[in-house]
Amino acid sequence: MDFHLPEETRRWRDELRQFLREELPPGFQGSDDYFDKAEQLPFARQFMRKLGERGWLAPAFPKEHGGMGKTPIEQMVLNEELAWHRAPAGGRLFTLGIVAPTMLIHANDEQKARWLPPIAKGEHWYCQGFSEPESGSDLASMQTRAVRDGDDYVITGQKIWTTNGHAADRMILLARTDPDAPKHKGISAFIVDMDTPGISVQGIDNIAYRRDFNQVFFEDVRIPAANLMGGENRGWYVAATTLDFERSNIAAISGARRTVHDLIQWAQQPRPGGTRPWDNARVHSQLAELYIEAEVGRLIAYRTAWLQSKGEVPNYEASIGKVWMAKLGIEAGNTGVNLLGLHGQLKGGQELAPFDGRVEESYLLAVAGPIGGGTAEIQKNIIAQRGLGLPRG
Repeated sequence: MDFHLPEETRRWRDELRQFLREELPPGFQGSDDYFDKAEQLPFARQFMRKLGERGWLAPAFPKEHGGMGKTPIEQMVLNEELAWHRAPAGGRLFTLGIVAPTMLIHANDEQKARWLPPIAKGEHWYCQGFSEPESGSDLASMQTRAVRDGDDYVITGQKIWTTNGHAADRMILLARTDPDAPKHKGISAFIVDMDTPGISVQGIDNIAYRRDFNQVFFEDVRIPAANLMGGENRGWYVAATTLDFERSNIAAISGARRTVHDLIQWAQQPRPGGTRPWDNARVHSQLAELYIEAEVGRLIAYRTAWLQSKGEVPNYEASIGKVWMAKLGIEAGNTGVNLLGLHGQLKGGQELAPFDGRVEESYLLAVAGPIGGGTAEIQKNIIAQRGLGLPRG
């Protein structure tokens, strides 16, 4: 593939960068996580809507759905720039990176007209209702039920690890519609309004004491049958598409690249006594290797977006990116904590915490990298079987 961006895309990227310089406060050191900080949510909402007003939030959407009629390449450029500048996420990972592309493939025309414009305007944020307490990597073993009752489905069950479920407006939900079918063939996908009666959300603090995760309970929740996406008992195909897009997201790579860049800048500054960590051969080598790995991850993500721009759904390619991003996150966190010493263990908001505690937080959160969104072992099986053509073990 050609890794060079078209001239028109480069010009738009320059406009986007200027917009970010104007809209983000001077010296902005925000976070991609605004969901456990209630006081910052209004700013994130406002920021997303400003992008939506320009049609920039979903550049790959068709113009009739509020986008620019561009390709996944432009969507990738947007996600890369927002992550690099640490702009508010605004539900971007799930909404724009996962749910919307899945809708473009599996939703019918009426559903696209109903669901996509509010996404493009930055008005609706989505979460993902897939995992259950006893259904993690074996997602198809889920037990949440959806029973048809006239023009509605009645949902009963529980989801867990629902990232940003407490702040989302809607959910893409998987539920079992045929309990007698083989487990992969009795599942359906729905779009659910989170304010529907019978839905309750309970927060789960993660390892870094951020409220990203939630449990979501469904007690006889009635949703319109018109919200069924992809056809009854065909939810596994929807889920497979969703996970492929989830694993191809460039935002994680861009955030790691920014962290590596910040560490290099820090290492080049003189410490008390006039020494620079950069002048230490071991430190220099570690940061150089980390920089190379971040750039490799970026190119993997670019290729995945290129495949999407050709109308293909990346499969094992997305899994390669997922494994690489998890590995990079762990290495960047470890390198940062070791490089900064005791200061690298300070949480954000403390005066002596470099980068507002981002290194400490990244170090803790990196542990989940090889687990969330499909374990590294699962990803390697996908790469082996679908990429290399190896037989199942």
